[in-house]
Amino acid sequence: MPKIEEEIETSLGVEEPRMFKVLLHNDDYTSMDFVVDVLMNIFHKNAAEAEKIMIQIHEKGIGVCGVYSYEIAQTKAEQVRQKAKQNEFPLLATIEEDQ
Repeated sequence: MPKIEEEIETSLGVEEPRMFKVLLHNDDYTSMDFVVDVLMNIFHKNAAEAEKIMIQIHEKGIGVCGVYSYEIAQTKAEQVRQKAKQNEFPLLATIEEDQ
């Protein structure tokens, strides 16, 4: 019996996942030290990066902490909410789709 080889062209429809920015919003009550701590411990920023983002949040009212897949962005925002609540701060973290 002859051996028959066929080439089958397959196309996998793999798409990059949509990415989401995690944003921290300025308020009049959350301390700058707490924001830096959140940036270092939840978003794994070094001290210089954390301070730079904290200043941006303070001056512009909002700052980007990182860009992640939807599930990770949601988790990070929830971690911020829980940590802020435990420390009695009203720090707000939101997510929005990265363009």
